Amino acid sequence: MALISYDDTDSAAFAATRELPRSGLDRWRHAVQQHLRPRTGTTLLDVGAGTGAWAAAFTDWFGARVVGVEPAEAMRSRATHRPLLGGDAVALPLRDSMADAAWLSTMVHHLGDLDAAARELRRVLRPGAPVLIRSPFPGRHQRIALFRWFPEAVRVLETYPDLARVRAVFATAGFTVSTVEPVAQTTAASLAEFAERLDRRAHTPLQLITDEEYADGLARLRAAAGAATGPVVDHLDLLVLR
Repeated sequence: MALISYDDTDSAAFAATRELPRSGLDRWRHAVQQHLRPRTGTTLLDVGAGTGAWAAAFTDWFGARVVGVEPAEAMRSRATHRPLLGGDAVALPLRDSMADAAWLSTMVHHLGDLDAAARELRRVLRPGAPVLIRSPFPGRHQRIALFRWFPEAVRVLETYPDLARVRAVFATAGFTVSTVEPVAQTTAASLAEFAERLDRRAHTPLQLITDEEYADGLARLRAAAGAATGPVVDHLDLLVLR
């Protein structure tokens, strides 16, 4: 069960504000390529594919066959990428040993049964295939702008599974090797653009703080945006398990 519903309103906000420009994702492209090493015929599974932005990027960047799985119909309805299947990470609608890698972006905190999801990924991946998890993790939020301006949202982040928990669960499922690295992305060209594009409905941590906390953070952000220069560069972790 997702922490938020991803109904039509949430999904529209996500599509409008959370899909980052490709120009800001060069370091993600490089990082994924180093671990995936795609070749002709590579099949990549995108679990929790949302509106399909990452699936489309991987198709364009690497020429891979990307199979998306997304439980929210409202998200799937906004995606142009195909195939994009309805389904959940704990019961993937896929045959055994069919994929060369799996990608999970900012979604592990929505998994009600992380253990079952890890077992399912082990089932559908070929031996030695990596799982690449892009996520904020508890205690590793210091270079993410959202948490700077909305420090109350750290309280929500602390409910997410931490690195030790994720590593332990996947080790039990048979993924015995893991590495983690922070990867930079240009989230917005300026703090003013970041403030203008921000939509509470598209961010789980913002939906789960109080209205007063959100208003206070938005005031801080808007006050700073007028004087700030330079792009907003965030660092999210890439956890790779094999």
